[in-house]
Amino acid sequence: MDANDKNYRNPEAVLDLYEKPPLLTWPLLSLQHLFSMFGATVLVPLLVGLDPSIALFSSGIGTILHILITKGRIPAYMSSSFSFIVPSIALMKTAGYAGVAQGTIAVGLVYLIVATIVGFAGSDWIDRALPPIVVGPIVIVIGLSVAGSAADNAMLNGTHYDLKYFGIAIFTLLVTVLFNMYLKGFWSNIAILLGIICGYVLSVMLGIVDFSKVISTPWFKLPAFEFPYVSYQPKQIYWDAILSFAPIAFVTMAEHLGHIMVLDELTHRNFFKNPGLHRTLAGDGTASIFAGLVGGPPITSYGENIGVMAVNKIFSVYVIIGAAVFATLFGFVGKLSALIQTIPGPVIGGISFILFGVIASSGLRILVDNKVDFNRKRNLMIASVILVIGIGNAYLKIGTFQFTGIGVATVMGILLNLILPREALSEE
Repeated sequence: MDANDKNYRNPEAVLDLYEKPPLLTWPLLSLQHLFSMFGATVLVPLLVGLDPSIALFSSGIGTILHILITKGRIPAYMSSSFSFIVPSIALMKTAGYAGVAQGTIAVGLVYLIVATIVGFAGSDWIDRALPPIVVGPIVIVIGLSVAGSAADNAMLNGTHYDLKYFGIAIFTLLVTVLFNMYLKGFWSNIAILLGIICGYVLSVMLGIVDFSKVISTPWFKLPAFEFPYVSYQPKQIYWDAILSFAPIAFVTMAEHLGHIMVLDELTHRNFFKNPGLHRTLAGDGTASIFAGLVGGPPITSYGENIGVMAVNKIFSVYVIIGAAVFATLFGFVGKLSALIQTIPGPVIGGISFILFGVIASSGLRILVDNKVDFNRKRNLMIASVILVIGIGNAYLKIGTFQFTGIGVATVMGILLNLILPREALSEE
């Protein structure tokens, strides 16, 4: 049976794309996804100067919009993008959120324009541009390029190394591994959630969790919505915002392609063909436009949630929808939102060691499963360039525009694959 047939079932899946989890376990599986992406989701608005609750709300609705546009066929979670932090901080000091909103909406429009072009041109070019020798190393880079962030969360208390923090991170990591290896059935499926809970309890016992904000926050609290013509008057077009945000959309598109590649490998599907790259891009862009209209930051797909699926083999779109519903509701429940914000960095860092590592391991699996021959110089050159540029984050910066290491590595890998001969002269 064709893997893109809706009746196809991935034999490796605990729950496949269209399978609903049991009613009693569904909330826990969805909360696991929420907790895994929560740290990154709220960090972006905190750095920019926005309300974290609006980021939760826009991520939840953005994810639901993405699922609707992709016909419920892709288990992808959408949330705050780190790529736009620098221009967002600068704009908040000058134009305020009105400028950030126009930039965020511009990002969404760029996605929709590219989606329209892809819809007419088709996606057959993807198979030629992205063979396993390119895809495998890119997926490895997606996992390992954020390893430094996981390590910082695990080690640093502010800017200083803290042995207590590192101990909590390693404890969280080890109990999650043990839960995943030695528990069975449903309990094995929520090993990441159990690891977060155990790490959190240890953090409370060691006195690094501050509950003061939870106590002072009311139960019900509206997110800090920023509606145009209601919360602010967009009196002008902020071209500096549009011109600083729009080019970065191509960076996040490269990351988006990488995430779809990983999901293809995990679920044994080809989402580039069904529902189509044009739909995945349109879903991503629509999520950003919605965020810009309500007060949130630009939206993109999240690797943390892909890592959760890689660990527990639960690819159900319904679980992702549940996480999106929880995120939307938690945006209005002040105490719950504040409580989740108290999850300390070392707990997130310990879990991230696993989540990001599993993504990188998926890239290795692509290379192994496709029997990529590294005795061939062509393959060795392509993989080497992608890995070092991507993991080292050798970014391209022109003025205020910055193209991330992942983006540069992806472009270099595609170009080398297209221009290098099948064999080196010395191999003929």
